[in-house]
Amino acid sequence: MIPTVVWEDGVVVMIDQRRLPNEEIFVRCRDHHEVAAAITDMVIRGAPAIGVAAAFGLALGVRNSTSEGGALREQWDDVCAVLAGTRPTAVNLFWAIERMRRRFDTLAGEGGDALRRALLDEALAIQTEDVESCQRMGDLGAALLPDRARVLTHCNAGALATAGYGTALGVVRSAARMGKLDHVLADETRPFLQGARLTAWELQRDGIPVTVITDSMAGHLMARGEVNAVVVGSDRIVANGDVANKIGTYTVAVLAKEHGLPFYVAAPVSTFDLVTKTGDEIPIEERSAEEVTHVAGHQVTPDGVPVRHPAFDVTPHRLVTAIVCERGIARPPYTESLRDLAGRAR
Repeated sequence: MIPTVVWEDGVVVMIDQRRLPNEEIFVRCRDHHEVAAAITDMVIRGAPAIGVAAAFGLALGVRNSTSEGGALREQWDDVCAVLAGTRPTAVNLFWAIERMRRRFDTLAGEGGDALRRALLDEALAIQTEDVESCQRMGDLGAALLPDRARVLTHCNAGALATAGYGTALGVVRSAARMGKLDHVLADETRPFLQGARLTAWELQRDGIPVTVITDSMAGHLMARGEVNAVVVGSDRIVANGDVANKIGTYTVAVLAKEHGLPFYVAAPVSTFDLVTKTGDEIPIEERSAEEVTHVAGHQVTPDGVPVRHPAFDVTPHRLVTAIVCERGIARPPYTESLRDLAGRAR
């Protein structure tokens, strides 16, 4: 896979996911404001990938500063605030910022090149660990799937949503490698079309059989027996097992329950938010109406008609069969199993 986001000689480079699948264009961010804009504008998206990008943005912010001591601390706090203000729902963003904060606090007294190098090393470690985590959870999740798995997925939880390999698509990739995968159905995922544009692009490049369907086709195909498992990613998993993911995921979960299909969530421990008790407390980002009213730059709704655009919804834990992370598999009751996995050594 083309790397989602990398560090190249003091520049954060990421593939512009808005331009896929028709163009493979790379955006080069030379300061933390440009990284923040890339996150906000969906150049890069997907909770783990956002976390990695934010970590690089923080390293870049300190690298570009000539200040030391208290002035550097003040600039650091400003950089953290800018990146924290980009996407409110994806908890990996705040996890990465907090991890980088701890590293800064440990070495702030040293300042200079040692601090700058340490922050870059920490960001690179976050990137490496994300790929390794995805590969482990992919293998764990694939073991849950039936032979000749016919998997339906929603949004893009693949290599493009992570530092590489993917969460839900990591499960798919591992299942394909194990010879267990028959086919993938990818919901197009309106309004941003992450399934149609990104999931289909990734899987086609890997030679994994994929068919794009509109979001409204999922129930029909489940009823016809064309799906035997659902696997999705997540942007935030709270203490009781409620799951925030791309808008439309809740609908898929309800349909899976109705048709007796397992509904699996794949996400790293960095997506766990065990301080938040239930999904009712998760902040839901409302994005631009233009992403709904326009498709590929063309307006598809009448002028003056109001539009809603919550970018995420919450799937209640009662609809989730299991949650797969790099440390194991959580099953109900999630208040216990998620806490157990979060407490295990990496």
